[in-house]
Amino acid sequence: QVQLVESGGGLAQAGGSLRLSCAASGRFFSWFAMGWFRQVPGKERELVATIRWSGDNLEYADSVKGRFTISFDNTKNWGNLEMNSLKPEDTAVYYCASGPGGRTRLNYYTWGQGTQVTVSS
Repeated sequence: QVQLVESGGGLAQAGGSLRLSCAASGRFFSWFAMGWFRQVPGKERELVATIRWSGDNLEYADSVKGRFTISFDNTKNWGNLEMNSLKPEDTAVYYCASGPGGRTRLNYYTWGQGTQVTVSS
């Protein structure tokens, strides 16, 4: 059973940066992936970025390509999402998740508690 604990997030101005972190513990398969999703009220939870525990197979949502960077340190079981050039539309609750991977949330079985990111204009 995998446990995920997020940290980071908060308030930033447009154009600024924030870092989200996700500490993973428990038993998991090395071929699993860590994904970052976000959700705003009234909308579906959407994939932001995903990476395999091995550090490869990175994927990004088109809306964050070139601005966000996902990474995973498999020696520490620690994942990061570096968010640069933030926009007000990046405002959401962000979740880290673990599972077989891919772009659909159905492929992620374990979820963190979520952390709020607010970007002011």
